Amino acid sequence: MIDFRQAREWMVVQQIAGRGIRDAHVLSAMRQVPREEFVPAYLRDCAYDDNALPIASQQAISQPIVVAQMIEAAELGPHDRVLDIGTGSGYAAAIAAAIAAHVDSVERDPLLADTARETLARLGIANVTVHLGDGTLGLAAYAPYDAIIAGAGGPRVPRAWRSQLSVGGRIVMPVGRERHHQQLIKLVRRGEHDYHEYSFGDVSFVPLIGDDGWAPY
Repeated sequence: MIDFRQAREWMVVQQIAGRGIRDAHVLSAMRQVPREEFVPAYLRDCAYDDNALPIASQQAISQPIVVAQMIEAAELGPHDRVLDIGTGSGYAAAIAAAIAAHVDSVERDPLLADTARETLARLGIANVTVHLGDGTLGLAAYAPYDAIIAGAGGPRVPRAWRSQLSVGGRIVMPVGRERHHQQLIKLVRRGEHDYHEYSFGDVSFVPLIGDDGWAPY
């Protein structure tokens, strides 16, 4: 039987810190959140493998290092309010919530949204709210956000996200002209109409479906 606590520590040391993640908040969060609770029961023993794993609705829980890189790029702090796009299993939202004050997470699939809510509630993670809806539209009623993190790749940064980001805020998301091939980018809002973009290299995420993303298949 796998010792999940030991496996989690191995993941942090070998996969996360070993690949250059230095943010102490991120390392602590990755040590704290039990990834095995966010994967299907038949994959629990694979929870700390160095790869993405399938979940319901033909979606996936991202490779641990990818989650860590995105959260580190978002530069989260303990007072931040975060918008998480594409709840999926809820794992990335849980990692962000271990650092930030509150996370609003948006999921378009009702099954995934319900499952994530149940998992987060079971683990006592009370500072994540899962919303059912079109993530490309953001959540104007709860804006502005200090960080917006997307676990799906779109053809561009949605317009609503730019307007819902606070000055000084960060958007981290995969952007590309193809549905499954993107560049991981970070967009920093420096002023009312001033944004600066950074690129972190090639990635491959599921497509961001919505009014300001990709059309459904």
